[in-house]
Amino acid sequence: MTTTAHPTQEQALLALAKHRPLLRARDVAEQSLPTAVLSRLVNAGKLERVGRGIYSLPRRRINEHRSLAEAALQVPQGVICLLSALRVHGIGTQAPFEVWIAIPHHWPTPRVDQPALRAVRMSGPSLSEGLEQVSIDGVTVPVFNASKTVADCFKYRNKIGLDVALEALRDGWSKRKVDMDALWRYATIDRVANVMRPYLDNVNA
Repeated sequence: MTTTAHPTQEQALLALAKHRPLLRARDVAEQSLPTAVLSRLVNAGKLERVGRGIYSLPRRRINEHRSLAEAALQVPQGVICLLSALRVHGIGTQAPFEVWIAIPHHWPTPRVDQPALRAVRMSGPSLSEGLEQVSIDGVTVPVFNASKTVADCFKYRNKIGLDVALEALRDGWSKRKVDMDALWRYATIDRVANVMRPYLDNVNA
C-alpha cells in the first residue's frame, strides 16, 4: 500500500520554503518534516530542485548572487573570493561564470554539479582574515571584504591576470570601497606587499 504525505506536512514545508528562498533537505529534517515530501512537491511542480539537496519555490525572483548562496550551502568551509567577491562589492567589470571560492589547503576539491566552482586554496590568516558575512536569499555567505579581495587579486594575478588586479585596485579606490591601511595589511598577509607597493603609491598619489 502506497503512503502519501499528510497535507499539513506539505503545507508546513511550503511555508518553510517561503521563508527560506533556498531550502535544504537538512532544514526540512530539522523541522521534523519527512524529506520524502520534497520529492513529492517537486513532482507536483510546487518546488524546484536548484542544486544537490537544495530546493526553491518555482518562479521565485532570483537574486543576482544566488549561485554564491548555493555554493555556500554546498561548501560551508569555503569563502567567496577573487572575481566573485569583486562582483559582490561592485568593483571592476568582471562577470565570472564560475563561483570563485577559497578553501583550506587540506580540503579536497569540492565535487559540485551546480553551480560551477573555481576553487582556490588558502591557509592561515589568508583564509581567516578579512571576512564579512553577506545575506543572499536568506543564506549567510562568507565573502572576503573589498580590501582583502583586491590584495588577493594581486596574489593570484597569475590566475586572473594582472590587468584585472589593477582594475580592481583603481576602481575600488575611486569608489572608496578600499582602505589604504587595510590594503597594506592584507598585502602583507598575502605576501605581496612588494608587488603592490608601486601600484599603491601611484593610486595614492
